[in-house]
Amino acid sequence: MSMLNQTVLTPVSFILNGIPGLEDMNMWIPFPLFSIYIVVMVGNCGLLYLTCYENSLHRSMYYFFAMLSLTDLVMCTSTIPKALCIFWFHLKEISFNECLVQMFLIYASIGMECGMLILMALDCYAAICYLLHYSTILTNPGIAKVGLATFLRVVMLVTPLTYIIKRLPYCRGNILYHTYCDHMSVAKLSCGNIKVNVIYGLMVALLFGGFDILCITISYTMISLSLADAPQKAFNTCTAHICSTVFSYSPAFFCFFSHCFGGHKIPPSCHIIVANIYLLLSPTMNPMLME
Repeated sequence: MSMLNQTVLTPVSFILNGIPGLEDMNMWIPFPLFSIYIVVMVGNCGLLYLTCYENSLHRSMYYFFAMLSLTDLVMCTSTIPKALCIFWFHLKEISFNECLVQMFLIYASIGMECGMLILMALDCYAAICYLLHYSTILTNPGIAKVGLATFLRVVMLVTPLTYIIKRLPYCRGNILYHTYCDHMSVAKLSCGNIKVNVIYGLMVALLFGGFDILCITISYTMISLSLADAPQKAFNTCTAHICSTVFSYSPAFFCFFSHCFGGHKIPPSCHIIVANIYLLLSPTMNPMLME
């Protein structure tokens, strides 16, 4: 009896059912996904190659873009291949542990991307407001340290997210109406108390989103106050940073506020499509923004 209860409360696998309401388009949805994946792989791998072997790109701005590209590759590789298997080959099953790994990689990538956007904003601020000391502020060891600190922040925040999902008992089926293992979608299959998941998920979202956006806003506000003395070339460099920030956060804001204020009015398919756009838009556009 105890083994039966353990089997019910800890699912062996989940079934990713894709996008509800768009089953008739399952043969066509993968084509844009596959095209985007090719663009992401070629663009970001090309950016990494150029950053490594082109001496003129051995500067802080391009190092941060390279870190962002590596993050984008992890994010897309953890989601798109599985989505293609769902739509094209009907391979919808994902084991519980694989689901946890995918969830960790997705949210860790999101956290790293937010962190990279902060570092890019600070880099832009230093380039404009402290131009004479720029080369001494952002040295290669300094860049490595802030990159490592960003990674450690992400690991410390995302690891508990997967733990509190793993501890839940599951007895509401194993079908996920999504293309990947989303935190709250998995939590809603539980028959236990998910208040901790909701509160911690909101806290992580505020730290990754709210705090990071505040830092980015302060940086660009300080930059705007210094524009009269700022070299035009340095300001043009920051345009790419601003565009990357907009591409990253706009779909995220839609997902967050629609869940909070209009979740019952917006079709689930719309939520899932925008969630996928959120994961794919930034990795697609970032290589195009690098000057």
